[in-house]
Amino acid sequence: MTEKFPSELRFDTISKDWVIIATGRAKRPEAFKIKKRKEIKISKKECPFCNIQTQEKPLLIFSKGKEIPLKEEIPKNWTTIVIPNKYPALLPAKKIKVEKEGKFYRKITGAGYCELVITRDHKKHFPNFEIWQIKEVLDCYQKRYLELMKKPNVAYISIFHNYGVEAGASQPHPHSQIITTPLIDVDLEKALFNSKKYFEKTKKCIYCEMNRWEMKVKKRIVFENEEFLVLCPFASKSAFEIIISPKKHSSNFERIGEKEKIKLAEAFKVTMKKLSKALDNPPYNFYLHTSPVKGKYPYYHWHFTILPKTQTLAGFELGTRMEISTIEPEKAAEYLRKVS
Repeated sequence: MTEKFPSELRFDTISKDWVIIATGRAKRPEAFKIKKRKEIKISKKECPFCNIQTQEKPLLIFSKGKEIPLKEEIPKNWTTIVIPNKYPALLPAKKIKVEKEGKFYRKITGAGYCELVITRDHKKHFPNFEIWQIKEVLDCYQKRYLELMKKPNVAYISIFHNYGVEAGASQPHPHSQIITTPLIDVDLEKALFNSKKYFEKTKKCIYCEMNRWEMKVKKRIVFENEEFLVLCPFASKSAFEIIISPKKHSSNFERIGEKEKIKLAEAFKVTMKKLSKALDNPPYNFYLHTSPVKGKYPYYHWHFTILPKTQTLAGFELGTRMEISTIEPEKAAEYLRKVS
């Protein structure tokens, strides 16, 4: 029997990136638990989100699963609220100005909308949410997405969530962010290009094809229900990377129905609880990848990516854009499946 080589490079079919699965450095799944995490401690009294009346005027308010009409005063029973970001990276603009500097450089107006989706409890995070609470957050994502689509100079809408200092969260109170951009980022451009290329050749969605394969071999699946598949991708860029994607083909997140949102909330609940328990409440990011605002993309397939912060990018990764994972996704998925 041939002994397995201690490292391998895996090819990401969508991004065309190579990743290193350094099994020679492999750790037991339990070893990824972070023993000591950095923390920002802010009391409820000092927390700007606990004192929501001090923030920008709300754009959307929910209370226990129901949308509440916007009034002068914020109701005391709010459970999730959306407000403009007080410190936006981009600002609304009616026109985009393009400027050039010499032959090589160009810049455009930093136009965009920046919003915060804030949940009520100061310390309760996604792994501890009930399904209805996650569904409520998803409702906010969808409703704000549909509104922001109508705004000028919005090419893409990014929805993401940071938890923990290591994951870039500067405010410990749980919140997600929505940022619109006047252009499409390079990674999404690559994914659109490569999925379109496959579609033109086969008349099939590459994501659907990969999901079918994953459901056949089952070795990288973490969880599934009637509507969603949760897995550690074949070419995981970091340990315990997870993708949640709809089983049925869908290019646009904003078109998700009520039943699908409940099932997506369930998938999030199970997955986040497993990650929290398996890795001892790790810092993490999750983000949505969906089709751009304008145009039709029948070859694309929206999905959420969850990235627990199990490692720090160093010189090799930054210099080559080739990331290293020290656990095989098959082993990560197997470990997570066993966690209840």
